[in-house]
Amino acid sequence: MTTNSNSLPRTALIFSAGLGTRFKPWTDTHPKALAVINGKSLLQRNIEYLQQYGISRVIVNVHHFADQIVAAVKKNKGWGSEVLISDETDAVLETGGGLLKAKPLFTPSEPFITCNADILTDLDINALTRFHNAGDALISMMVSGRKTSRYLLFDEANTLCGWRNITTGEERISRTAQPMRQLAYDCVVLFNYAVFDAIPFTGKFSLIDLYLHLAKEHTLKGLEHKDDRWVDVGKPESVAVAEALFS
Repeated sequence: MTTNSNSLPRTALIFSAGLGTRFKPWTDTHPKALAVINGKSLLQRNIEYLQQYGISRVIVNVHHFADQIVAAVKKNKGWGSEVLISDETDAVLETGGGLLKAKPLFTPSEPFITCNADILTDLDINALTRFHNAGDALISMMVSGRKTSRYLLFDEANTLCGWRNITTGEERISRTAQPMRQLAYDCVVLFNYAVFDAIPFTGKFSLIDLYLHLAKEHTLKGLEHKDDRWVDVGKPESVAVAEALFS
């Protein structure tokens, strides 16, 4: 068994340390997490999203213009949540490295959520939690049938088997299965705390690399969603899309 318990996640990590190179010129002078959508920053919107599911203890990792994020959190009193800062100003660690760096801020034995500051969504975290517990998974992630260039590959039991880049043709297979479905990674993820005992990497690494390594010996599941709002606010032209979806 890989689950710690059927408890609900009470802590989340919002990845906010990225350089935001796709979001220039804003990110020449600001962190992308503070980009504003209809009067609220991406960071505020994600904190308020998590609050809807009883998650009011939030870790925010910082690197690019870290002082601006820290100041915004302090000025706004965490937008009603307890916000803890994971300081990555010394080096960019990517998502996997950022997760490992934040380990001391999580509560041992408790499950937790991760999401990206530049994704806005209303995905149902309660549904993800039920799915995760039922599947006895180490990690469960939201996925969808949206079009992208890089997909995660799942078997008929929704278990992660690999990764595919349809532009280059590259594939990375962790476990064999036929058939395999390709689904897009939507960046809302539920982890068991036990994941920290299974991470073999140090320094800078991505969550995708971690998933593909862990999938060889552990159960990682994907929950497909279809009718939820989801937008990657990765480029300036995405702002209008986000503002149309999130008032």
